Amino acid sequence: MSGSSLVSIVIPVLDEERPLARCLAALTSEAAPWEAVVVDGGSRDRTREVARSFEGVRVIVAPRGRARQMNAGAAGTSGELLWFLHADCVPRPGAVAAIRRALDDPGTSLGAFRFRLDGDRRAYRLLEYGVAARVRLFGLPFGDQGLFLRRATFDAIGGFRDVPLFEDVYLVREARRRGRLARLPMPLPTSPRRWETRGLLRSSGTDLALLVLERLGVSAARLARIRERA
Repeated sequence: MSGSSLVSIVIPVLDEERPLARCLAALTSEAAPWEAVVVDGGSRDRTREVARSFEGVRVIVAPRGRARQMNAGAAGTSGELLWFLHADCVPRPGAVAAIRRALDDPGTSLGAFRFRLDGDRRAYRLLEYGVAARVRLFGLPFGDQGLFLRRATFDAIGGFRDVPLFEDVYLVREARRRGRLARLPMPLPTSPRRWETRGLLRSSGTDLALLVLERLGVSAARLARIRERA
């Protein structure tokens, strides 16, 4: 892999002006070559204006839906390495370089950062432990861990499956059929807002139940309806 390999960062957004500003500000300290595209699914706040205020960041508009937005973002970038980043994550310095080092290994097909909730609650640490166990035992990181892979692998898979839920899970499974998962020790802090809004136990329990149902063959569309009612 060339030492100048460009990392293309794809950030799907919908009304994310506040968290997006923190995310992009964190990226400005990266020395390794990168580009970023913010893919807006129809924001009504200042998300697009915030994105355009950062050098090296472009904005494109795509049909709403995380999978559709991320596929559009990948198509609109040129780097041979892709990093799919949630807007409410705050990358640590050196994250881009860590991605490039991980993908220097030809046997690695996919990678993810260590899950970390941004806050000091003890309950957050327990949740992080559970996520680490899932990744270690089942090789299944979620999108909030900053999935990254080579564009060639992404294209061979066919991109993200256009489903309302678990598009990240399907991508991980397909990528792992083509090589190893790199579990980076570097944390990727993410906002706890989803867990706080729905409750830590409720959110975690729902996620686990949905994963089990998915393995039993329940469709992604039905799983999304179940999550809405949970």
